[in-house]
Amino acid sequence: MWRLGRFAASSLRRSRRFSTAIPGPCMVHKRGTDILHDPWFNKDTGFPLTERDRLGLRGLLPPRIFSFEQQYDRFMESYYSLEKNTRGQPDSIVSLSKWRLLNRLHDRNETLYYRVLIDNVKDFAPIIYTPTVGLVCQNYSGLYRRPRGMYFSAKDKGEMMSMIYNWPAHQVDMVVVTDGSRILGLGDLGVQGIGIPIGKLDMYVAAAGINPQRILPVMLDVGTNNQKLLEDPLYLGLRQPRLEGEEYLSTVDEFMEAVFTRWPKAIVQFEDFQMKWAFETLQRYRRKFCMFNDDIQGTAGVALAGLLGSVRAQGRPLSDFVKQKIVVVGAGSAGLGVLDMAAQAVSRMAGENGMSTKQFFLLDKDGLITKARKNLDPAAAPFAKSPEEIDGLWEGASLLEVVKKVKPHVLLGLSGVGGIFTEEVLKAMRESDSPKPAIFAMSNPTMNAECTPADAFRHAGENIVFGSGSPFQNVDLGNGKIGHVNQANNMYLFPGIGLGTLLSGARFVTDGMLQAAAECLASYMTGEEIKNGILYPSIGSIREITAEVGAAVVRAAVAEELAEGHCDMGPKELSHMSKEETVQYVTHNMWFPVYSPLVHEK
Repeated sequence: MWRLGRFAASSLRRSRRFSTAIPGPCMVHKRGTDILHDPWFNKDTGFPLTERDRLGLRGLLPPRIFSFEQQYDRFMESYYSLEKNTRGQPDSIVSLSKWRLLNRLHDRNETLYYRVLIDNVKDFAPIIYTPTVGLVCQNYSGLYRRPRGMYFSAKDKGEMMSMIYNWPAHQVDMVVVTDGSRILGLGDLGVQGIGIPIGKLDMYVAAAGINPQRILPVMLDVGTNNQKLLEDPLYLGLRQPRLEGEEYLSTVDEFMEAVFTRWPKAIVQFEDFQMKWAFETLQRYRRKFCMFNDDIQGTAGVALAGLLGSVRAQGRPLSDFVKQKIVVVGAGSAGLGVLDMAAQAVSRMAGENGMSTKQFFLLDKDGLITKARKNLDPAAAPFAKSPEEIDGLWEGASLLEVVKKVKPHVLLGLSGVGGIFTEEVLKAMRESDSPKPAIFAMSNPTMNAECTPADAFRHAGENIVFGSGSPFQNVDLGNGKIGHVNQANNMYLFPGIGLGTLLSGARFVTDGMLQAAAECLASYMTGEEIKNGILYPSIGSIREITAEVGAAVVRAAVAEELAEGHCDMGPKELSHMSKEETVQYVTHNMWFPVYSPLVHEK
């Protein structure tokens, strides 16, 4: 059912590669060096003579004029030269060198930057997003060169409503905010976590076509408990312990009120908040503002798509998902988000009211979580096992003991503990009740993955389905066989969730919209691809994927009577669209980078 949408999106992408169509003019209030120092309007050597005259640029640039295509090729040549010159060096040095090269282009010429990113997203996503973004955040104070985004701190209490008007854009569609308290699996990085919202929003532009003039990365600096950062002379954030309790929540409250007072139709994505605040803020704001938490809901959606795909890989109908035994390692915001969405899916398929949790087994650092657990976290309580559900197991049973006893169809890790899927645990998965067991090592960055794909295929057997959070190479199994690595990355969903919510005009992001996004992703792959162990599409097709996910979100919002429309497209017109028309509507509302003629307006 999705093939027409795929064809429409891919045809549009090909036609736009280097289009000869002349875009409409853009009115600017700057001239001379002010234009050259503004990365949104700067074209470097691409300004034609007529623009150089009317914008006061004659003599400020070398005389030769380069076409957009020539500038593009010149940058790519410099990138390939960097790759060649850094061969043999440590991965961290190579990755940071590539990030610096891309970041310099971003700081200078945003139009060219985003074209390069869109056309080479498979190669560049791991640099501007996971896993390199983790390394960037760890070193951000030393890498900092110019501001990007906004910083709201605990010292700004009472001033945020006026501060929000310091942002120059008249309209903002997408905000990504973090408090830096749990950056990937790296812990509290304080203000240095701003790299996450920047990277996420770059993916919104590349994957969803959100206009980069309408995005806002935000750091909510409430202090840090990382003593190493507090003692670092280069650290750029507040040198104080983190706010807690009501003082913390009132700061976030003020920020949210400020954002939606200025931009009532904006969408706010919460990113990398520590577990207690991730759940607290989600419940506090989701019925008041248009927002979602990517760690809880985005991760859950991508994981659910993978779980549904693993059922198809067994040659079974999706309805058999209700029979799958799933062991989840990691009781943080991501792990609990996955369980919550999976349990809702099971209940819906089984026609039950409430959540069905009997097939799920949850472990944290203290082992299997049961109702006998002292100080049981309320968020984990629905998944805590009662004695009658775990015959032969007990409170705190180890992962190996649980896997041997349960013989799960799926082993899923969101623990942030690298290597926790040991050789013994992986070998125990050979006794799974599934003919094609699934192993998901979803923690980021790469060093925190629960196991490597090579270890998984070696110890658990060649007949497994494997997924990871960070990118890994496929595994050569010999005899012409390939062990496919599926990157279960949130980038497959969050751009489509944001874009679909924006284009539907929905004022809230509901569970139904998120479920629709996950099921769309799960149905994207063909039966033959699934049979070969491929659960997720290539990152190179991210725009086409996002168009379809976004369309699914739009249709879900219409079905729930939440759609209020966007620009000239009203809710009535949205409700009369076919599935293919909705995909086309989403695709044609994606921004694409081209140089617009600039006209000075006095």
